[in-house]
Amino acid sequence: MRLENVKPSGAMNGELPPLELLRSFEAAARRLSFTLAAGELHLTQSAVSRQIQQLEASLGVLLFERRHRALSLTEAGGVLQRAVTDSLERLRDATARVRASAAPRQVAITTTPGFASLWLIPRLVRFTGSHPQVDVRVSATLDVLDLERSRIDLAVRFVPIDRGVGAALFEESVVPLCAPQLAAALHAPSDLSGLTLLTIEYPDHSEAPTTDWEPWLKVMGLADLRMKSTLRFTQYADAVAAAVAGQGVVIGRLPLLQDLVRDGRLVAPLGEGAASRRGYFVEMSKRAGSNRDAQDFAQWLRDEAEAARRT
Repeated sequence: MRLENVKPSGAMNGELPPLELLRSFEAAARRLSFTLAAGELHLTQSAVSRQIQQLEASLGVLLFERRHRALSLTEAGGVLQRAVTDSLERLRDATARVRASAAPRQVAITTTPGFASLWLIPRLVRFTGSHPQVDVRVSATLDVLDLERSRIDLAVRFVPIDRGVGAALFEESVVPLCAPQLAAALHAPSDLSGLTLLTIEYPDHSEAPTTDWEPWLKVMGLADLRMKSTLRFTQYADAVAAAVAGQGVVIGRLPLLQDLVRDGRLVAPLGEGAASRRGYFVEMSKRAGSNRDAQDFAQWLRDEAEAARRT
């Protein structure tokens, strides 16, 4: 094909050639081979050759010198290659930025059902109010999930103090709590024997109905305490709800239940609590290192815990 035989056909007066022609040209100009360009673009060699001819015809100029088993760019081809390469790179960068900005912002957290329902969820509106674009996914479970495998940003772990990993939120203290109408029957720990025990049923402690009471019972020297009757629950929040309804006495985990004590729905007639030597810790996953919203969420948890200690 000689230059004088190439006639402009259509793409005149500033009209841009179709993008697929420019992509084929960029690949052929970079590889200096229609065959290699075709393999890269998943086209046939003849399709790429036709697209280049169509582009040359639309521009009215040759872009390649076609030699025996070799290609080279003409002067016009070199000018177009620089412009097309720069333009496609800018398009790729802009597309990546647009996709990144359109990606949903999310924080995934795992924690115990008790912490989620009694401490986290009542406060969560303060985080979502200051971060309205962020979706928060809460996995409330007693299972210890692998953060990386489960694609979770952070965990609030409830563990013994000497096994804590990450930033400490607060240490737990425990004390019997009940509704105000039951408080008159409780003057000493021995009075518990006349009331209903509200407790959690753990699958691995089915024969020990006071497992969640053990830290307090140990401190008080009441390991053999027996109460009038027992109501067992699979979720701590349900046992707390039963206590608020006046159905018995629950072991209160503070500060999880501090708001219920503060507003008078639950009272501690037997005095202050005992340290359980357990606490809540914030553990961050590796993926949270690239999630600014997860880092903000972890800081928000620490700020909320500090504010709760001051009240």
